[in-house]
Amino acid sequence: MLGPLSGCNSFKIPATAPSSEDKLTLASGLNYSIITKYGDPINQKEVFGFNNDYINFLALSPDDLILWVNHEYVNPVWVNGLDRTKANMEKERKLVGGSLIRIKKENNIWKMQVNDPYNRGLRGDTPIPFANGVEVMGSKTAIGTLANCAGGKTPWNTILTCEENYYGFYGERQPDGTISKSLLQWEKHFQNPPEHYGWVVEVEPKTGKAKKHTTLGRFAHESATCAMSKNDKCVVYSGDDKNDEHLYKFISEESSSLEKGTLYVANLERGEWMPLTIENPTLKVHFKDQLDILIHARKAAKILGATPLDRPEDIEINSFTGDVFVACTNNKPKRNYHGQILKIQEDNSDHGSLKFKASTFKTGGHDNGFTCPDNMVFDNNGNLWFTNDIAGNVLNKGPYKGFGNNGLFIVPAGGPQAGEVIQLASAPVDAELTGPCFSPDFKTLFLSVQHPGETSKDLVNPTSRWPDGKRPTPAIIAVQGDLLEKITG
Repeated sequence: MLGPLSGCNSFKIPATAPSSEDKLTLASGLNYSIITKYGDPINQKEVFGFNNDYINFLALSPDDLILWVNHEYVNPVWVNGLDRTKANMEKERKLVGGSLIRIKKENNIWKMQVNDPYNRGLRGDTPIPFANGVEVMGSKTAIGTLANCAGGKTPWNTILTCEENYYGFYGERQPDGTISKSLLQWEKHFQNPPEHYGWVVEVEPKTGKAKKHTTLGRFAHESATCAMSKNDKCVVYSGDDKNDEHLYKFISEESSSLEKGTLYVANLERGEWMPLTIENPTLKVHFKDQLDILIHARKAAKILGATPLDRPEDIEINSFTGDVFVACTNNKPKRNYHGQILKIQEDNSDHGSLKFKASTFKTGGHDNGFTCPDNMVFDNNGNLWFTNDIAGNVLNKGPYKGFGNNGLFIVPAGGPQAGEVIQLASAPVDAELTGPCFSPDFKTLFLSVQHPGETSKDLVNPTSRWPDGKRPTPAIIAVQGDLLEKITG
């Protein structure tokens, strides 16, 4: 059982079948509208960025929100071409990071308020200081945020946005001091240190003021999910989205700041959170100071014997039980093609505990009706909603044959389908549904439709033409309908 026996206990949720069509299909009783899409102006100088991902908000009222949306990366095919010129890269830098946009519900339709004073971008070329005045590679300021995947929201209503696959932009420093060539090759024209990326960035929604937290460690952060410990300290859970990487949590020294505290990594076999600190004699042999440990958190975690996981991605907490759920997408080299969702139960239901029990909540595969779990969210009745992430180049091939396109799923907490996995949506070709986030009244589910047509080789024959029948365009949508209101009512 996930939570209370409510919400879904009096009716059967209709499923939608897996689909390979180039459209967004929804279960009966659901509908959607597009709020905004890539290239739409948000103010007189900026447009909504590319490949929208994580969504969260600050509510000014139940029907008036400042929405934060991540922009994870660009696909040069759809932006300005493959030529790696400085001008092309300058444009790309203005399309990643995140957007703050004000949206209002008018006649039950959510609309972006173009040119609202709250609308602004935090981009790949925006100067962002490191918290606490920390100096990283000779600078107290990083140029830009990028690879923004998932995130979190602090108890004091700031947004946390996570820099995940940062090495795709400026490469990564190797043990011999050289820097690897990145996918986008931005290092060709902008000599920014790789160590300036891979952090959690805290954003104040009303002002756009931001800072990068070194305290939470540097790795491919997928999420930064917050909870409060029993002694009133902020705890942040984060997964490192790469094969055989690890699960982390940070425990702050204060109740309303992340600038001081301790980063821990999980050993699931022992049920233990292990501190990544320079005071540990084992780590002191390998690192010169605490910042060195945090920059190389992966190395430190492995030295301590952290449990390697199958691409730990999003992390969400069931507010009714306090259980922590971790989506592990897959680990293809180990022939785990379908992934699983883990459950972490902290000792005494205290997020500040250093002991826990780990178990598998759901295993992906054909028998269970889902594969490659990724982003998750709990609704007000304790039902678990999640999306999945099958790579575009393997959709409907090999072990993924029969799953169709990526989708949206629900695991009811109660009722006749309690514990079952039910598909509620199917994405357009090559697209991922990401960033699920409920409105304050739980009558709207905000979703990102990310990278439709991603495997397209040229502009003439795209693999997708969603949403307007022309060229594939990432967008954020509002899902509504009687079915949603019955589930969350």
